[in-house]
Amino acid sequence: MAGSRIYTVTQLNQEIKNLLESNPSFFNLFVSGEISNYKPHPSGHHYMTIKDEGAAISAVMFRSDSSKLRFRLHNGMKIVARGRISSFPKSGQVQIYVSDMMPDGVGALHMQFEQLKEKLLAEGLFDAQHKADIPAFPEHIALITSPSAAALRDMLRILSRRWPLASIEIFPSFVQGSLAPADLVRALHLANQRKKADVIIIGRGGGSLEDLWAFNDEQVARVIYASKIPVVSAVGHEPDVTISDFVADLRAPTPSGAAELIAPDCADIKQTLVTMDTRLRRSMQKKHDQLALRFRSINQRLAVQTPLNYVRERAKTVNGLSVRLNCAAKKKIHDQNVIADYTAHHMAQALQHILIRHRGKLMQFSAALDALSPLKVLSRGYAVASTAQGEILSDAAKLMVGEQIHIRFSKGEAVCEVQEVKSED
Repeated sequence: MAGSRIYTVTQLNQEIKNLLESNPSFFNLFVSGEISNYKPHPSGHHYMTIKDEGAAISAVMFRSDSSKLRFRLHNGMKIVARGRISSFPKSGQVQIYVSDMMPDGVGALHMQFEQLKEKLLAEGLFDAQHKADIPAFPEHIALITSPSAAALRDMLRILSRRWPLASIEIFPSFVQGSLAPADLVRALHLANQRKKADVIIIGRGGGSLEDLWAFNDEQVARVIYASKIPVVSAVGHEPDVTISDFVADLRAPTPSGAAELIAPDCADIKQTLVTMDTRLRRSMQKKHDQLALRFRSINQRLAVQTPLNYVRERAKTVNGLSVRLNCAAKKKIHDQNVIADYTAHHMAQALQHILIRHRGKLMQFSAALDALSPLKVLSRGYAVASTAQGEILSDAAKLMVGEQIHIRFSKGEAVCEVQEVKSED
């Protein structure tokens, strides 16, 4: 050991760190593998292990880089990570400091698809309430697709056969590859700026998931959603489903199917018009026959009921009513007279009974009054004495000698002068 340098653990770990960080090969490298031991930290940092069948290495992705990820990490996910190699001096652990990451392979594309689908679904871009109605009879149709695609020829053939009345405008665009998303966005903006089309068909023929990937682009989806013109998505074949299908106002299984959906069939419309014309003619003929029958009936009645006959019938009716009115009036008067006579007779009898009853009572009262009358007493020899002022005298002590008094007899009255007063004690 003589002459050899002896490192402390700290020195050795720091030397390893320096060697790793000074090697240009480790400055910016790519590593593919599977995520395990994934631990997201509340601070926004992501800690994990990247492994394959034979080995594993620790990795960390700081918040400044992880915030740029467009997908969620989880254990078992296959990824390609870009970053630099270094070590942690305290433990001597070698790890990758990840600056960027992307899913690996077709499985990764499916994952990106599902994550974007969930994101847009949560934002409400798929809600039915935001879907615009497709016009039943479009006058102007915009087609966004590749100008050399068989899908374009199929759509033009079907549209010209079913609905030749519509004008068609083609907006050429890439539908595959890295340039396709931006080109599709450009074509959609242009179709909306023209403000001519009644409906837009955007699509292409079938292909692999990678071939159709431009229609799973987030920006393409948002521009379709924001379109002021109804959009029909027609991508691939029946089993193929893209994000564009979810945000579009209508999803067609194929480009040919889209043309069938938006274009009414002229032959069907002609047949419908013929049927409606036949029904209208039958209805008009039926109405005509009904009016003619009614006219003949009225005409026949008018032939019998001339104005003179009408007046005569009305005069006869008036005469009959007059006779009935006179008879009714006479009967009413007779009935009222009978009632009046009957009432007068009974009232006379009632008054007679009342007079007799009251006359008897009057005689009883008269006899009673006569029995109580002072004159009756006077007729038996009694007299009533009163002062000159008319005051009845019942006590001689109230008189004075020389005073004049009046004596009332049964017949007549005498004025006397008091000569002597005798009182009874």
